[in-house]
Formats: sequence, C-alpha cells, structure tokens
Amino acid sequence: MWTRAFAGIVPGFLLSAGLVGLLTWALPGPWQGTIVAGIITFFIVWIAVMGASFQFASGRRAWAWLSALAAASLGALWLLQWLRWIQ
Repeated sequence: MWTRAFAGIVPGFLLSAGLVGLLTWALPGPWQGTIVAGIITFFIVWIAVMGASFQFASGRRAWAWLSALAAASLGALWLLQWLRWIQ
C-alpha cells in the first residue's frame, strides 16, 4: 500500500505537472493568463493521480506506469519546446 501511495506522490507529481503543462500550452493566448487556473488544476489532477495509483495491482506496477507516463508527458513538453512550438 505504501509503495502505491509514494508512486502517486512522486511520479504522480511529475505526471500532473506534465499534463497540466501540456494543457496550459495548448490553450490560446499567453501562458501568463493561465497561471492561476493551471495551479488550481494541477492540484486537482495530482489528487486524481494519487487516487488512481491505488487501482494498480502492485506498487511496482504503479511506479512503472506512472513513471513512464510522467517521462512521456515531460518529454512531450521538452520536444515541443525544442521544436520551438512553445516558448
């Protein structure tokens, strides 16, 4: 149980940051206008990811999936920045 909880906290934090970052950059207009809404949305998404981490069969599986998804979301943000589609 504790390993799933920590999987929701650590890679779940990074996954939530990546997802909210992608959502924030996808909205029209400057990113400065979405800061407050993004911060509020981040905590809601993080709580949802932490809750979803308990649906995995084991802690190892939760860590693997959430870490892979976090790496993918942050990698997508990095790629978009490298391609200069976002700044």
